[in-house]
Amino acid sequence: MSSALLIERQGAVETWTMNDPATRNALSDAVVDGLLQACTRAAADPTLRIVVLTGAGGAFCAGGSLGGFASLIGQPLQEGQTDPLLAMNRSFGDLLHALSALPQLLVCRVDGAAMGGGFGLVCCADHVVATARSVLGTPEVTLGLPPAQIAPFVWQRLGESAARQCLLQGLSYTAAQALKVGLVNEVIEQDTDEAWQKTLTRLMRSAPGAVASTKQLLRQLRGPVPDVRDAAAQAFAHSLRSTEAAQGLAAFARKQPAPWTLSGKDSA
Repeated sequence: MSSALLIERQGAVETWTMNDPATRNALSDAVVDGLLQACTRAAADPTLRIVVLTGAGGAFCAGGSLGGFASLIGQPLQEGQTDPLLAMNRSFGDLLHALSALPQLLVCRVDGAAMGGGFGLVCCADHVVATARSVLGTPEVTLGLPPAQIAPFVWQRLGESAARQCLLQGLSYTAAQALKVGLVNEVIEQDTDEAWQKTLTRLMRSAPGAVASTKQLLRQLRGPVPDVRDAAAQAFAHSLRSTEAAQGLAAFARKQPAPWTLSGKDSA
């Protein structure tokens, strides 16, 4: 297992820690691949009752990591070329579906930022605990990118109206606001072992077989998460290669408004 993902087992509880504090635990290939492997193993482990997903170093997850694809931003795809962005983005979609399908209770332990793809991870959870200082957001459209793979999961978590508002406006929520809209289930002042143990003790009251059966019934009641993985990968790859994304990401790096942002004078 890569050091980008740490896995610790204590009894029937396993903690998966995204471990790249320098990037605020961005979703690199190593993190996504490690989590996918962990999901495959966990799905076949009847002795595992709770999976805790968290991040190291004071952040949950800053979202996608462009990594070696930075040179492709704003660059059109050459004719006949297979776009490497497709497989990268599709793998993240596979991860969201795998997390959502886990038979165990999936608990997100959020401290700090949960942005973009990190927001999507939160939307897959059965229970979300966030510290009061946490911020959760979907800034993609403000950067010239679609929140493609996470959109179905945000939609299922928040409902269509709130999902539209969140995804189309690139909103961010404080922990208190996230609690109010149902994104977060529990807010604690600080992420202490004592506070966390209280949560685990309460969750362990649920029988593992009953949890797995109930999750399966709930999936049947609401229907499967819409599978738009291929279309989402295409939309993301196309947008990342566009001029709009190049301008938006460059403006973000310079901490300046994107060129499509209306000034107060223009919008009056």
